[in-house]
Amino acid sequence: MGDFMDFGRWSYVAILVFVFLGSIWLEVFLRSRVLRRPKRVLFTIFPVLFPFLLWDAYAIGQGHWYFDESRILGIYLPADIPFDEFLFFIVIPLASILTLEAVRSVKGSKSRRWLVGDETT
Repeated sequence: MGDFMDFGRWSYVAILVFVFLGSIWLEVFLRSRVLRRPKRVLFTIFPVLFPFLLWDAYAIGQGHWYFDESRILGIYLPADIPFDEFLFFIVIPLASILTLEAVRSVKGSKSRRWLVGDETT
């Protein structure tokens, strides 16, 4: 338990929290309504999550890269993928769609908005 309380172990998660907080306010203040469209959120996260987790598993297994154990929580998923890395593949796509939708909401009326994803009109 002592190692878990080492603040250095929270470095990766702290960066993810910073990214999340840097984009979630857009949902609230610009009313981009991303979280009210869970289907779009899932279609944003899942195509990234699984291929990159497989890539990570392969790269870790082959010794192509590793994670500094003093900077991650030390919780591992199958194939030695750190839990922090799993969170990365959720937080970063979510921050991306929050940012995109915030820009779209500020850009103008619906008739001038960019069409993205599952939108047809």
